[in-house]
Amino acid sequence: MYSVATAYLLWLPSLFGLSGLHRLYLGKVGTGILFFFTGGLLGIGTVYDALTLPSQVREARFRRKYREALRSGDFAGEFRVVGSWTEADNRERARRKPASVEQTILQTAKQNNGVITPTDVALAASIPLEQARTVLDQLSEKGFAEVRVKKSGLLVYVIPDLEDEQRNADLEDF
Repeated sequence: MYSVATAYLLWLPSLFGLSGLHRLYLGKVGTGILFFFTGGLLGIGTVYDALTLPSQVREARFRRKYREALRSGDFAGEFRVVGSWTEADNRERARRKPASVEQTILQTAKQNNGVITPTDVALAASIPLEQARTVLDQLSEKGFAEVRVKKSGLLVYVIPDLEDEQRNADLEDF
């Protein structure tokens, strides 16, 4: 696990011209090498890192837990807080009877003003992304969902019965 104290100890040599060790420790190899060859971006990066090192350590811990969760397939297990999603929420979901994928899609779509993506479904139903996309495509073929494109280019599915048209003004018809 990453430590703020260790990160600051590795940051200290930056004051004497040996920059970037703390960034290498935190897994930021590219900027660590850049700092090494540029003297911490001529000292500006060194000062910035002195002020933001605790948040960089938190970010590195999160990245590590995220990679571990992806490897193990446990998306809910070890995270403490992600937005309003807490460990208590994870325990409550584990106690409840598992909902069908369709129920999960409808619940998630209702929370998102009728708009849902395969990623939303995969996370909410704990299923593979490809399976989530297949289920959404089947709902679309049956007429329960519509495929739309956000102005940003993101492909989304809309459940018309749950759609809030005022909030979904950034959607294009597909």
